[in-house]
Amino acid sequence: MSLADAVDGGKPTDPDRPTTFISPMHRKLYDSNVTFEEYMHYAKHTRAEEEAEQHIPQGGLLQQVFRRESATLLPPGTTHHDGATSEEGIGSPGLQEKQITPSPGADDQPRRKSFLSRHSMVPEEEWRQAARALRTATWGAGFYLITTDILGPYGVGFALGTLGWGPGVALYTVFAFMAGYSGYLLWQVYLGLDSYEFPLRNYGDLAYRTMGNVARYVVNILQSLQLLLICGQVIIQNGMGISQTSKFRLCYAVCVVLFVIAGFFMGQVRTLRNFGVFSMVAVGINLLVIFISMGVMAHSPPNYGISTLGSAGSAVDATTITPDANGVYPPIIHYGGMPDSGNFVGAINGLMSGVFAYGGAQLFVEIMAEMRRPWDFIKAMWLAQFFIYAVYLIYGCYVYHFQGQYAFEISYMGLSVYGFQAACDMLVVISGLIAAGLYGNIGIKVLYNQVLQEIFNAPPLTSKAGKYLFASIVPVYWSIAFVVAAAIPDYFGFVSVIAAFCIVQFSYSFPPIIHLAYTMKKNAVLPGEGFDPATGQTRRSDSGIKRYIRGFFADRWYINVWHVIHAGGALATAGLGAYAAIQGMIDAFKIPEVNSFTCTSPLNLNA
Repeated sequence: MSLADAVDGGKPTDPDRPTTFISPMHRKLYDSNVTFEEYMHYAKHTRAEEEAEQHIPQGGLLQQVFRRESATLLPPGTTHHDGATSEEGIGSPGLQEKQITPSPGADDQPRRKSFLSRHSMVPEEEWRQAARALRTATWGAGFYLITTDILGPYGVGFALGTLGWGPGVALYTVFAFMAGYSGYLLWQVYLGLDSYEFPLRNYGDLAYRTMGNVARYVVNILQSLQLLLICGQVIIQNGMGISQTSKFRLCYAVCVVLFVIAGFFMGQVRTLRNFGVFSMVAVGINLLVIFISMGVMAHSPPNYGISTLGSAGSAVDATTITPDANGVYPPIIHYGGMPDSGNFVGAINGLMSGVFAYGGAQLFVEIMAEMRRPWDFIKAMWLAQFFIYAVYLIYGCYVYHFQGQYAFEISYMGLSVYGFQAACDMLVVISGLIAAGLYGNIGIKVLYNQVLQEIFNAPPLTSKAGKYLFASIVPVYWSIAFVVAAAIPDYFGFVSVIAAFCIVQFSYSFPPIIHLAYTMKKNAVLPGEGFDPATGQTRRSDSGIKRYIRGFFADRWYINVWHVIHAGGALATAGLGAYAAIQGMIDAFKIPEVNSFTCTSPLNLNA
């Protein structure tokens, strides 16, 4: 008896029995005829198989990152129904004996991504093994990917300066916990709907299976926009770093373009599994920059000269950073509560910096999709969140203590000792290149899978033609990110725009909404209802609003009420942030000469 039969209660299906069942291997990628109950049925089977593998030792953290999987992989060129291919060339015994090739009469529907979906002679168990073999990342790699994506503590001191000690620490604590909670919600829905038969590949797939195609389009568009903007933000940040290191002797536009060209090469890394190694390097570099800047701040004054260009004081009360007639700057000050400046926009933008700091949930589904055991994602996620939270608060409080209202929006640029300032700039260029490569990698994959493959029938991403097409898209994507970011003259305002319009949604609004939709549909299933694998039919006794109301109140309804409040609060926060960001951008565009298309650096006061 197979494991699938055991999960169904030990009743194997009779192969001679008449059936209307359509195998998942013959389904379209987004087939509206696949019901929610069918997704849950196959997810139950997949989780049972993964649970049976929990006893397999996984090794230490370094082994998790550097190890290559060596079992149950496909032969070179073999592809899955979602377009994925094994690059390792090591197959399971059944697959290694023969190279599977498409037959001349194979069905050629445009949305079928690979010949395994179209070739009826491929045994279904081998087809499932093909899907299973594509998942190779471990929880250690997941930890470093999450940490690389989220860890960016350089704006925490600035945010504390705009909010004050009490509100700042409280908000960073709340945001950290709620970001972790959102990751937990996404993980629960992923485990309930992902399977080898119907793999979940991205955030948009979660929205599709719980709320339909319109939700998928909204999520995919927002995610694509967010990843493009974040990639652009990293480009501008590091362009400023290169410019500052050159003491503004190198044309600013050239500094930014140099980083973009380097990104063309980093963008050629196609799999998150390979990014795991780079991510570990990026985390180490960020920690080194933190330690260097902390040591310098404790023994030197702030960089008073650039405080008007992006310090906490410039955001909430310009008089606190304005020198007197003798050129003497005001002493460092701290606020216990909200600064009493009347600058509501500055405080809200500081709040958005806190939101931006934890904006990693948009990549969680992509990371889970490449994990060998997605059960372990929750371990990697919480470990990463606690590590990130500790680094944020320790470093942010340290920066605010020593620099007060002079804390710059990118902390290491606020160092007054040029040598250490330049060293930090160059180190962050390396870690920033890795982070931007990660954002670009996911952004291009979303664009490729959801637009080029689904609409324009592009070749599978891991076919030879797909690899060349992906490589050609990388420079175009990075160039667009540069142009969009370079046109915006206010780095701080740019961060606030990304946080308000995108990050709040993926980290705080969408997770409770998706989990609520999942819970309502799951709890609405009555005894005797559900998917019947023998006939391929889904039995339901009712439909419409009555069914959703029953699902809402069926089990622990108070959690559903909390998720409604949670999502509403997040959307309200996004609205406030959008107002503040737009107001800040209006003020910034009053000096349009400060952008990345000129040779004048935004940090050069003598220009």
